[in-house]
Amino acid sequence: MKIRLLVVILMVSALGACTQETQNKFGRAIQNWTGTNGVLEIYSGDKLVRRFIEIDKLSTAVATQGSDSRPYRFGYGIFDENLNMHKDPGEKKVYFEFSDYSTPYVFFEHPHR
Repeated sequence: MKIRLLVVILMVSALGACTQETQNKFGRAIQNWTGTNGVLEIYSGDKLVRRFIEIDKLSTAVATQGSDSRPYRFGYGIFDENLNMHKDPGEKKVYFEFSDYSTPYVFFEHPHR
């Protein structure tokens, strides 16, 4: 029992010594492992024009040469064609990407699942 407590204390201490970015990466890894039920809504002005549901994560593109971030995000999710927040027959998982510059969007956890 004492050994387990010591191991837990050492793990917490090691995590506390990490930079904020390392802690964020660790948190995202746990979240990706446990899964999320994200929703991405894309707007044109004040009108909702696209919705993707059952998204595990959004990723930021990285340059093929070097490690610079690119100005768009991408992921996989169910294209909710009728915008009803449910996967209906015929609605399939698709790849999507959108620009950080021109597209107003909101990403959140599905509130009813």
